[in-house]
Amino acid sequence: MEVVEKKNKNKRYKPILEGIPDWPVYQLSKNRKEFIEEVAQKTFAQIRKNRPTTKQLIDELEATVYREQQRMKRNRWRADAADEPRFWAGIKEELVALTGKTPEEAQPIAEDMLYRIVLRYANEIAGNFKPNSYRLTREIVKFWFSRLLNGARVKKFGAFFRSRYTLRDKIHIVGKVKQLRTLAKEGTVVMVPTHFSNLDSILIGWIIHSLGLPAFIYGAGLNLFNIKIFAYFMNSLGAYKVDRRKKNVPYLETLKFYSMCAIQKGAHSIFFPGGTRSRSGMLEKQLKLGLLSSTIEAQRNLYLESPTTEPVRKIFIVPVTLNYHFVLEAPDLIDEYLSSKGQDRYLPEQDKYGSWQLLQFLFKFFTKGSNISVSIGRGLDVMGNYVDDQGNSLDAQGRVIETRDYFISHGDITVDKQREDEYTRMLSHKIVSEYHRINRVFASHLVAFVAFEMWQKKHPKLDLFGLLKLPEEDQVLQFEEFRAACKRVRKQIYKLKEEGKVYHATHLKGNINLVIRHGLDNVGIFHLKRPLLMNKEGNIITKDFSTLYYYHNRLVGYDLEKFI
Repeated sequence: MEVVEKKNKNKRYKPILEGIPDWPVYQLSKNRKEFIEEVAQKTFAQIRKNRPTTKQLIDELEATVYREQQRMKRNRWRADAADEPRFWAGIKEELVALTGKTPEEAQPIAEDMLYRIVLRYANEIAGNFKPNSYRLTREIVKFWFSRLLNGARVKKFGAFFRSRYTLRDKIHIVGKVKQLRTLAKEGTVVMVPTHFSNLDSILIGWIIHSLGLPAFIYGAGLNLFNIKIFAYFMNSLGAYKVDRRKKNVPYLETLKFYSMCAIQKGAHSIFFPGGTRSRSGMLEKQLKLGLLSSTIEAQRNLYLESPTTEPVRKIFIVPVTLNYHFVLEAPDLIDEYLSSKGQDRYLPEQDKYGSWQLLQFLFKFFTKGSNISVSIGRGLDVMGNYVDDQGNSLDAQGRVIETRDYFISHGDITVDKQREDEYTRMLSHKIVSEYHRINRVFASHLVAFVAFEMWQKKHPKLDLFGLLKLPEEDQVLQFEEFRAACKRVRKQIYKLKEEGKVYHATHLKGNINLVIRHGLDNVGIFHLKRPLLMNKEGNIITKDFSTLYYYHNRLVGYDLEKFI
């Protein structure tokens, strides 16, 4: 991976498709109305299949109306449509009017209501990629980010307007870049990144452009559209909206069919399979299976629609880890996680970061000399098998296998939900395994992990919540003990790298004192209360135990605590 990093860092990639009109995302937007109607029709048919009687359908509609009215009452967002209360009040009145009607009389009215609901959801979810807005947004991002970089690095009057440094000096792309570009030509790529920050979507968008790939569609949390600057970028780049407050069946089915139909039409996609930002700071362990299952259904449908003699466009899953020294929202995210874990209560997602806070963060990021790396994993098929550079699926012994065979029963391609649910679980487990394998350990991860584990070892009788309340006089680690523990853990990380179980940044090599200094300088560098720093006596202290716990969690799962 480190060799690949050196080759990829400053390389310029030609676009794999020259013109935007050739991009699958452009074709979707060009036929947006027809595509939305197709999604609505397929969603409607699926729900009717699962709710065959009129009573079952009406019960589902009543549950949907109740949940939507509760959502509007308890958790309204600025991004919500202004006519929502009127729409749902109208649906409720129509449901009440069904009372006393026979099933035969009620059926067409209930079906009409269902179709209007899923069509409304499909319109709400649908992205709106516009080539001119895409070009403008791309140039704005490149211009301002590069100017901030130059102003920060050169530190001379007028440096803000020069172009000596680029985003590639700040954001390192490592891993299977060449294979990713090949797979995007051969089939449809579904990129599945880890998810830590609201910046992830914009970062991945820039990565895709810099690698010469056509724009991908991706689901962005509707809460991000509360922030005007994010809303502009998201709309311009063709994001579709995901509202995690909505748990009713019509919405979830519409979202699934939107994704599945887009993939079937060849639109490269991004899923954040963790479903939302990692509250704990850990690499995702439990993935949301709904969107992942849509890739399997899409692949099966492509085989169903094509005779066995014709080649079928394959769907490739590409895991990606985003590696940060710090996360803008870390203190609030870990507070949510700890509140949920400690008191067993749910806290609704609320975004406290407006446009100004985001701009402040961006400026601090570019003026602090701290980097990001993006690790591109090896491509998988929809069952979780590795694929080679030509897109052929490989078994555990490296032999080429035929993906079509996974969907055959009694000689024919068949629909088997139980079988495909198992394939989804297989894919989920493989992605989680790949996240840990391609994860890149930063010095900031090392020092945060070692410090928190040392405090745990010093106070074995305290549980997590007791440790977080540790008195200030006990929040000190002797530097020599800390240094020795860092050396032991780093040695084990080197061993895990040799075994192909993790990677690490090049800055983790060399003099351990310099590595520790690099880690301390970068871990949570813009937070008001630093999670880890050195005091005047040269020992290690924390100003925020909870946030330190968040950064520590990045290395959970490698059994490194044994070496503290």
